Amino acid sequence: MQRKLAIRQETWPLAGVFTISRGSRTEAQVLVAEIRDGDAVGRGECVPYRRYGESLEGVAAEIAAASADIEGGAGRDWLQSAMPAGAARNALDCALWDLEAKQTGRPVWELAGLAEPEPVTTAYTISLDTAEIMAEAARAESRRPLLKLKLTGDGDFERLRAIRAAAPDCRLVVDANEAWSADDLSALPTKLARLGVEMIEQPLPAGADDALFGMASPITICADESCHDSDSLSQLAGKYAMVNIKLDKTGGLTEALKLRDAATKAGFEIMVGCMVGTSLAMAPAVLVAQGAALVDLDGPLWMSRDRDPGLEFLGSQIMPPGPELWG
Repeated sequence: MQRKLAIRQETWPLAGVFTISRGSRTEAQVLVAEIRDGDAVGRGECVPYRRYGESLEGVAAEIAAASADIEGGAGRDWLQSAMPAGAARNALDCALWDLEAKQTGRPVWELAGLAEPEPVTTAYTISLDTAEIMAEAARAESRRPLLKLKLTGDGDFERLRAIRAAAPDCRLVVDANEAWSADDLSALPTKLARLGVEMIEQPLPAGADDALFGMASPITICADESCHDSDSLSQLAGKYAMVNIKLDKTGGLTEALKLRDAATKAGFEIMVGCMVGTSLAMAPAVLVAQGAALVDLDGPLWMSRDRDPGLEFLGSQIMPPGPELWG
């Protein structure tokens, strides 16, 4: 039977307002690619991101443009050469992995030659707000081992000081989402190190981060917006010690695994992150997150409801996905 590709847009309400330096949202808008071949159905979820010039309509059109090839039997190798890294390729790549798992009865980790996945512990994100509101949110989540704090530059040290007082036992990492200036970069890392902050994610805008060259930071600096796929790595050496791998940036699990291996070989530490999406988007990322120094796959924890079945969370610990969800 010939394959059939379907594209579905879904909206998932969040349990609260999720705010970063670039704006706020109250819902996650995702696209699901579904590839049916006989009784087997493979699914992949992506989250188009405006920061990278993506929209729901544009990404849906990219997926639709690949339908003839996908329905004709094209596989993951074809995707890597035919489509650029990004959300559209991610949805199709993950759907093809899932389809093969359903057709063969073998889990994706085995198909990919990986070790059987174990549970991973995710950071929990504290959305950007005033120092008082962020501290209260941190206090409410202080049972979690690792908090990720969204920052914006002005007032960040006051935010961190209040959060540290509210959650004295939590490990802390921060994400500036490109919002810091060079002046912030010269002053804040030493101050934040005194508060026990372990990592700063993307402090400067991508493409304008040369100030990081040779910088003696007391805290690990991680590339997010500056790192998309394995071709990005040559531009990061000497600036960053860690890279954040997100499947919507790499264009799927296939390239994410390639990036992880190349980054590790080049001496970078690994973080595995996500856009705000459901468990279907997180499931393949759990495979990439095995052995990562930092994991940030808390998207489903921000949902007012998740897929059923979804990933199983035990506090901040994520169980590997079951085949009913993905892979």
